[in-house]
Amino acid sequence: MKITSKGQVTIPLPIRDRFGLQPGTEVEFVAENGKVILHPRRKRSHPVDHWLRQATGVAKGKTTTARIMKLTRGED
Repeated sequence: MKITSKGQVTIPLPIRDRFGLQPGTEVEFVAENGKVILHPRRKRSHPVDHWLRQATGVAKGKTTTARIMKLTRGED
């Protein structure tokens, strides 16, 4: 396998399939014991991110965002 002039290589399909590397997967290269290791980049999340994912879509109903904001501000 050769590195292109742009520094690109093709990851063989069996390796991509085995490790779930899909188009758009972010990866990082790590130098370890004289080797270069490719890792899928782990998303670093802020503690609030988990809460936001859980809260998304919780306020369902027929009310509008404007109405919810008025209630939040005590303008009702």
